Amino acid sequence: MSKSKFVIDKLAKLFEQGLVSYKDLSSEIINILKSKRDEIIFRMKITSKEETEVQNKRIEILEKKIEKVEKLIKRKPKKVRKL
Repeated sequence: MSKSKFVIDKLAKLFEQGLVSYKDLSSEIINILKSKRDEIIFRMKITSKEETEVQNKRIEILEKKIEKVEKLIKRKPKKVRKL
């Protein structure tokens, strides 16, 4: 209940400040949700953004290598001429 109260309090604060345009409201909601997401990630001790990017690059390289190996395996053997 306290988490939903937090979001409602933030929205009420926005209305008090006079942010009535849709773009302002949506950007503020997105900022609130991003900050809460970052807070949760920090608490869970998940990898940082940089570490995640490095891991994604390594995965891409490995996927390319796997594709090359699969192509080599799928390649039909050449027929040898008999004398």
